[in-house]
Amino acid sequence: MLHREKAEQAHALLHELDLDCWLTFGRETGERPDPGVELVVGTSVTWNSAFLLGKDGTRVAIVGRFDTDNVRNIGVFSEIIGYDEDLREPLLHTLERIAPRQIGLNYSLHDHTADGLTYGMFLLLQELLAGTAYTERLTSAGPLLSRLRARKTPSELARIQAAVDTTEEIIAWLTPQLHHGRSESEIAALVHGEFRRRDLPSSWDWDYCPTVNSGPDSPLGHVQPQPNVHIGPGHLIHIDLGVRQEEYCSDIQRMWYVRRPGESGPPAEIQRAWDTVVRAIEAGAATLKPGVIGWEVDAVARQVIVDGGYPEYKHALGHGLGRACHDGGPLLGPRWPRYGDSPFQMVEEGNVYTLELGINTAAGYIGLEEDVVVTATGCRFLSRFQRELILV
Repeated sequence: MLHREKAEQAHALLHELDLDCWLTFGRETGERPDPGVELVVGTSVTWNSAFLLGKDGTRVAIVGRFDTDNVRNIGVFSEIIGYDEDLREPLLHTLERIAPRQIGLNYSLHDHTADGLTYGMFLLLQELLAGTAYTERLTSAGPLLSRLRARKTPSELARIQAAVDTTEEIIAWLTPQLHHGRSESEIAALVHGEFRRRDLPSSWDWDYCPTVNSGPDSPLGHVQPQPNVHIGPGHLIHIDLGVRQEEYCSDIQRMWYVRRPGESGPPAEIQRAWDTVVRAIEAGAATLKPGVIGWEVDAVARQVIVDGGYPEYKHALGHGLGRACHDGGPLLGPRWPRYGDSPFQMVEEGNVYTLELGINTAAGYIGLEEDVVVTATGCRFLSRFQRELILV
């Protein structure tokens, strides 16, 4: 059902972008996953394979003979052609029927989720098309894949919500086990144990999902939790975690404060930094709606941090969330060269984002991350917005 939903979206996007044909061309996709295969095909293939969706409604899969049954069972393609020796003849015949002015391929300069075509396969495709006019009609399907990845269907949203709910259950389970003397690596091991109990993989690399930070001496970033950094009085505890559930991801950051003897809450300077982070997330969420450009959302949240007297965060406010933890589509990020054109794309209804930013303090890092979906009029939180520090 899910792959058929995405195929219907793809046909609509072919009309929207005036692209005659989308061609996913790959092999050994179990070893080298391709975004087109993941989204629409729904099963891996071994031999050289071509999956064509035409603007006229054509859906043709040209695959090795021993892959035909698996492709047929997914129910996406109306025509499945099995071959033994060479796919050139059925590929050219199919292209002649579609007669495309342009053929979109899975490559992109700036969107990794739209960049599945290897250079070797591109050269092979040129060989297969040699002597035809089609070699001059090859173009990027990046805009199609970006929108296809970002426009979540109801089935996709349900899966993301389930992953978010599971992650929040794990956070609630973990909170009573955070106490003085426990190391970052011990906390990570507890989370990994719960992942295993639920038979769920992590949203990103196992070694640093979760990322755990306790106090000011903990290294920040995509770092493996440290065995020699322990929870202590006056520490902020920061945990970044997510699960992959039914092929879709969550990505949440949560915060705790470890009280010193006699303290009822964090010191004033820590509370002020926390309140600033919460306000910045709120400001970003209030700006996020269909039609806004990605960098504009980031700029609003970033200004709250700077106006509070803190250094600006050196990353994007929000990235897409879905089949990948860092999914495709418009980026809620600054207009920095390293982000390419992603921050200049328009936000659409059905896009799912993280909203994340932070501030370094004398007690450690304050980082907050929520998951949201863009609605017709704004955005809706998929996670339960943490507006207060959890006290330990």
